[in-house]
Amino acid sequence: MQNVNYQKWLDETIAGLGGRAPSLLLHACCAPCSSYVLEYLSEYFNITLFYYNPNISPEAEYRKRRNEAKRLIAEQPAKYPVGFAEGTYAPELFFETVKGHEADPERGERCTLCYRMRLEETAKYARENGFEWFTTTLSLSPYKDARRLNAIGAEMEEKYGVKYLHSDFKKRGGYLRSIELSRVYGLYRQNTCGCIFSQKATPVSPSPSDD
Repeated sequence: MQNVNYQKWLDETIAGLGGRAPSLLLHACCAPCSSYVLEYLSEYFNITLFYYNPNISPEAEYRKRRNEAKRLIAEQPAKYPVGFAEGTYAPELFFETVKGHEADPERGERCTLCYRMRLEETAKYARENGFEWFTTTLSLSPYKDARRLNAIGAEMEEKYGVKYLHSDFKKRGGYLRSIELSRVYGLYRQNTCGCIFSQKATPVSPSPSDD
């Protein structure tokens, strides 16, 4: 598969905005990943953070991560105010989506199905609520495959007619900056994405697209 410089793609997209701040629906996996992405993109977009993660179990863990995302928005300064929206918490949908892939290794097909589920709901919400752009914080993690995420995002752009912001937020020290910001705001950090399968899995090597 040909390597794509998603950071360059993002730079060119931002340069093409012409100083205008369009609306962006930013899917958030958690507060730590959101911290850097919000710091970066809130200079250029009017952002609404979209918390949609039915993969997270149990519900108490889901709520804890959601509340941290809301607290971050309230405390972190931004050039343009950041809004918050929450999708439906329906863990049964996640289990149905990944049925038959419970034993897949981390970063295997189960994860791809989960990415697709969350990005599709984000694109759908963006279209229904008049957003110009959508994207996700997921690529900030060194354990997430930016190529797969961007391919799915492009597919959802075509399906729902909302522009997808191609990106790889781990670039230019994004992941390390998220760790710094997590310390600044005292954010709750997690070792897994939150699904019961990742909680049981053996750790995997970081994505080859890391810096």
